[in-house]
Amino acid sequence: MSFLPLKTITSKTVVLPAANIDTDQIMPARFLTMTTKAGLGKHLFNDWRYNDDGSDTDHELNSDAAKQCEILVGGHNFGCGSSREHAPWALSDYGFRVVISSEIADIFRNNSIKNGVLPIIIEKGAHQWLLNHPGEEVTVDLEKREVRLPKNGGTYSFDIDAFSRHCLMEGVDEMGYLQAQDDAIEKYEASREH
Repeated sequence: MSFLPLKTITSKTVVLPAANIDTDQIMPARFLTMTTKAGLGKHLFNDWRYNDDGSDTDHELNSDAAKQCEILVGGHNFGCGSSREHAPWALSDYGFRVVISSEIADIFRNNSIKNGVLPIIIEKGAHQWLLNHPGEEVTVDLEKREVRLPKNGGTYSFDIDAFSRHCLMEGVDEMGYLQAQDDAIEKYEASREH
């Protein structure tokens, strides 16, 4: 699988400050029968964004401004709950490339990376700054592993393993990475035959 390479993103943020946002809130279970990523973004946070009759609520993800944002700032413990690859699929299809929180659930974090969404765990002071300043323009530099906040908000480093960083920067998942190694694998196999 491939996705857009992710190196440096500068974008305004959408802030969802609630703690413990789980994968069922991100992508309700009734939409898990969808087998393609295309179109899942319209169901992102479906039960927060739409009334029972299907009409829009005043949720910020329904605004035109939010649809231009590539960075989502979530409350503490974002992505907890069941393993659900549809959650990062929906985030990506909506247009988000980065999710930032002070804590991100491991399974959600791994699913996000495999689907081209960079999950960033940032220190609590910087996270609080982001929660307090929705809509600010933030720069995420994956190459330098840092988040730069505007208005002297500071620069904060984040951790990501080298392989995940490489895959996100190249726009490939694990299988795409292996497929790109075909020539090296063939050379190695040929060297073993002699």
